[in-house]
Amino acid sequence: ITGGAGFVGSHLVDYLMMQGHELIVVDNFFTGRKRNVEHWLGHENFELIHHDIVNPLFIEVDEIYHLASPASPPHYMYNPVKTIKTNTLGTINMLGLAKRVGAKVLIASTSEVYGDPDVHPQPETYWGHVNPIGPRACYDEGKRVAETLAYAYAKQENVNVRVARIFNTYGPRMHMNDGRVVSNFIIQALQNQSITMYGSGKQTRSFQYVSDLVDGLVALMASNYTLPVNLGNPVERTIEEFAEIIRDSVGCKSKIVELPAVEDDPQRRKPDIARAKRYLDWEPRVPLKEV
Repeated sequence: ITGGAGFVGSHLVDYLMMQGHELIVVDNFFTGRKRNVEHWLGHENFELIHHDIVNPLFIEVDEIYHLASPASPPHYMYNPVKTIKTNTLGTINMLGLAKRVGAKVLIASTSEVYGDPDVHPQPETYWGHVNPIGPRACYDEGKRVAETLAYAYAKQENVNVRVARIFNTYGPRMHMNDGRVVSNFIIQALQNQSITMYGSGKQTRSFQYVSDLVDGLVALMASNYTLPVNLGNPVERTIEEFAEIIRDSVGCKSKIVELPAVEDDPQRRKPDIARAKRYLDWEPRVPLKEV
């Protein structure tokens, strides 16, 4: 699991370790944290390698979950060249490893490949609407190239690939200050500060709980389905509505404040998950209010 000490990666580690698999976690700790997986250190089935996948990796494995990449705007914009390298060179190295050892490889792509979409909700057949030179392009285009690479290796080298397009996900171990909307709102509400929205708050997002995503990733890896699959919660909410839900849950008196909109911020985001339902028998089970 590349990026296995990150937010999503560490939850996947927990799930697979509980299933009795032998795991090698590879992470350079750019955004991942050792403490996310430290409870497995010393376990006979667990190995942690401090390694940057921009450099080749020589190990023996059967399956590769390629999750390594900064995933929140402040992180991927902080070092855009690093983000592009991780998603291009890093992906080439993981596909090369899969080719050498005959492993199946799952590429963690993103809903950002759809950009600011003209089509709603977004099916996997939609090609996207992305600014290739905007501030988010290092991530959006990096992931688009990662998908292209996956299918080039599948066609030319017969590598067995899976592609998951992951929509907004939240849960324990998210970075508190990573700039993602969920953590931002929760921290502000808990500290009784104003909850700050970028733009009018009418833009929409669909939030899935991390356990649902992990179930989807494992189901996709186990399946015979090779085309991209959206993994996300199709329940769409406005950012303003989401701020109100968090404020009410925390029980604070925070004001909701509008800040200038962020450049190239997608206005609507909702996955069409018909493909995941049909081929993986997967859909999210955890409702927002329950968590």
